[in-house]
Amino acid sequence: MSDISLEQTATLTIDGVTHNLPIVEGIEGDRAIDVRDLLRQTGYTVFDTGYKNSASCCSTITYLDGAKGVLRYRGYAIEDLASKCLFIEVAYLLLHNKLPNRVELENFRTLLESHALIHEDMVHFFDKFPPNASPMSILSVMVNSLHNFYPEMSADPLENIDMTASRLISKIRTIAAFSYKKSIGQPLVYPRNDLSYCGNFLNMMFHTPVRPYLVQPEVVAALNKLLILHADHEQNCSTSAVRLVGSAGGNLYSSISAGINALWGPLHGGANEAVILMLEAIHKDNNDYKKYIAKAKDKNDPFRLSGFGHRVYRTYDPRGTIIKDACDELLGILNVKDPLLAIALNLEEIVLNDPWFVSRNLYPNIDFYSGIIYRALGIPTNMFTVMFALGRLPGWIAQWKEMREDPETKIYRPRQIYIGSPARKFMPLAERS
Repeated sequence: MSDISLEQTATLTIDGVTHNLPIVEGIEGDRAIDVRDLLRQTGYTVFDTGYKNSASCCSTITYLDGAKGVLRYRGYAIEDLASKCLFIEVAYLLLHNKLPNRVELENFRTLLESHALIHEDMVHFFDKFPPNASPMSILSVMVNSLHNFYPEMSADPLENIDMTASRLISKIRTIAAFSYKKSIGQPLVYPRNDLSYCGNFLNMMFHTPVRPYLVQPEVVAALNKLLILHADHEQNCSTSAVRLVGSAGGNLYSSISAGINALWGPLHGGANEAVILMLEAIHKDNNDYKKYIAKAKDKNDPFRLSGFGHRVYRTYDPRGTIIKDACDELLGILNVKDPLLAIALNLEEIVLNDPWFVSRNLYPNIDFYSGIIYRALGIPTNMFTVMFALGRLPGWIAQWKEMREDPETKIYRPRQIYIGSPARKFMPLAERS
């Protein structure tokens, strides 16, 4: 709380009594009315469904300006990080509030390499899941079970946090790749220390004994960029779930598992999969754009255009602009002729020139093009949200760490407005008609 201003106050008058409430101002000028003492002072709480107008914490990790389309990690513009950094550099930045120098980066890389394998007993866990098990459910269970194999965090959760963080960041890609291999009945491919973080994941996903996988630099660069763009995004649903479980004293593994489960929801991490399903539906319907544009405008039709608009951004999602350029570049290099890309381009042009959508700030977001890139890389649709989780993991860890280090952290415990039955007289069973 030392880096925020508490000099101004807001006045609230209830039943003729005026209360002065502090105004919290962040480093970039974002302001909030501090209502932490409201209940004690007034007997009232605030009612805010979905916490749309509530700041749950002060954070030094990510700055987001939805009106201007600005996104920064630890003060660095997302455009610079996505174009000039490795994913593991950004992971280090989120965890340590600084970009690593060469020695720090090499040490971090060594930690990731040393923790890439999962305990061999855990490999047998995959055999117990049915073949059609969701990769996200597998990821959640496996991450939660890591605590049983590496329980040293129990005594001091923040001791050796670098080792625990690198273990999670490294092992989660192995778990993800293994879950995919098990789902298609192929032998597991173990990690290799001679490959980069992203190259290693791609090799574990697609190498087979009869067809070795060629790790292409352009493909690695595209995946690297995608993971960076997903690395953190302020207090979204899954990050809030991580902090919520952590606020109860939950260990890092269980907190991250909660974040994975929250991300699994189709309104959160499943958005890029929804985009692909929408584009496929349009393609099967003879590319009838007008039909789907009309459905989106019809207030009585539940259909919505996936990949447009955002809960926070009121202009272009800055990540969407970056990912569109990356998508165009990658498909050109790989010479991929994806009919869904043509549909996406046409749909984007129509929406951006239609006053109905423009007036509602329905601009393309990161999910609109990320699914097409994943398709080009050969990653199946049911793994899209897993890819999101791989990218978001460093942000989740940084948020959990910040929450645990903050002396003002309290267990998350929202209030409610009760609208049920008033007090009733209890009737014994024999007297109930």
